[in-house]
Amino acid sequence: MHILFLTDNFPPEVNAPASRTFEHCREWVKAGHQVTVITGAPNFPQGKVYPGYRNRLWQCETVAGIRVIRVWTYITANEGFAKRILDYLSFMMSAIFASPWVRKPDLVIGTSPQFFTACAAYVASRLKEVPFVFELRDIWPESIKAVGAMGDSPLIRLFEKLEMFLYRKAARIVSVTGSFKRTLVKRGIDATKIEVVTNGVDISRFQPMDKDAELTARYGLDGKFVAGYIGTHGMAHALETVLDAAEAIRHQPHGDVFRFILLGHGARKDLLMQQARERGLDNVIFIDSVSKDEVPSYWSLLDVAIIHLKKTPLFETVIPSKMFECMGMGIPILHGVHGESAEIVEREQAGVVFEPENHQDLCDKLQQLRADTELFNRLRASSLRAAQNYDRAELARRMLEILRGCQRGAVTSKQET
Repeated sequence: MHILFLTDNFPPEVNAPASRTFEHCREWVKAGHQVTVITGAPNFPQGKVYPGYRNRLWQCETVAGIRVIRVWTYITANEGFAKRILDYLSFMMSAIFASPWVRKPDLVIGTSPQFFTACAAYVASRLKEVPFVFELRDIWPESIKAVGAMGDSPLIRLFEKLEMFLYRKAARIVSVTGSFKRTLVKRGIDATKIEVVTNGVDISRFQPMDKDAELTARYGLDGKFVAGYIGTHGMAHALETVLDAAEAIRHQPHGDVFRFILLGHGARKDLLMQQARERGLDNVIFIDSVSKDEVPSYWSLLDVAIIHLKKTPLFETVIPSKMFECMGMGIPILHGVHGESAEIVEREQAGVVFEPENHQDLCDKLQQLRADTELFNRLRASSLRAAQNYDRAELARRMLEILRGCQRGAVTSKQET
């Protein structure tokens, strides 16, 4: 089977869509299938092309057996609604123009969060007369409204109509959460064509390890209890809550023991750094994004991992992918997200849940995990066991079976016609 996969992000970018796509495609190649990925020049999240790449009309490389075609896009940082839409639209058009040059794919996959990539995948599937598969990573554009980036408007309503069109036209929808599937069914999408393949962890890379000695010394973390957030610093993440907790905990017992690491980039990072300076938060350490290979070493610095999103009903349907990396590393999770993801954390006993945007609850849970060694060790052991349930290789095999079924369905339909 020849799989054509359209994605706006791909390694060496290190965000969740890039990692999931690469790790799935790598496993499909190992299983003997041909995989072609159409993507852009790596630039996320700062809007700067990575060393060794150029923003050309067309460039090809092979990564772990995957043929990767990189096309020109309008490049901008991960901030500013209008510029990001231009980024998305430019990739959509470039991917559509590139797809006819990919020989004989058996199906085309387009992945969200934003659905302009899925639009390109749908057009490519029609040009090739093969099935279109929509990988659903986010309910977009609803998430735009949820973070306050844009209110209800004629443009948003147009996007919503386009969204529903793509759901209806997809031969299969592969959702990363059960909540997304339930949402689509309520909106009238046929449940039988929606499959759930959650995010997971590459357990060959994310494993328990001692704290990196060089990084511990560099950031002055020896003897400290380190809580960290690793990921995008965006509007959806409300990381002001972490700053509030860092300020409040200084006035609590053993407050000088705690350190907070915020690693990554995003639209809110500069503002967060400014707020930390103005408040004199010398217990907060900001670190720029690091390469994919370096990420586990930075995870190793953490005693506990903070996962947090704004308190809004939409995010009750989201499962942050970084929670599975925490499990693989055996790092207890402090989980500030309601809904399906919190249920997983509690069911797997991989961490403790705190109220989103409630810095005092976060402080209390931090104190609890530092003081209760038995609880801390129990959560750590449970996390490692839970990681086996979310092995990315197994999840890739599950999705491959869905794709095979989609291909068989297309062949049967042609024979009947």
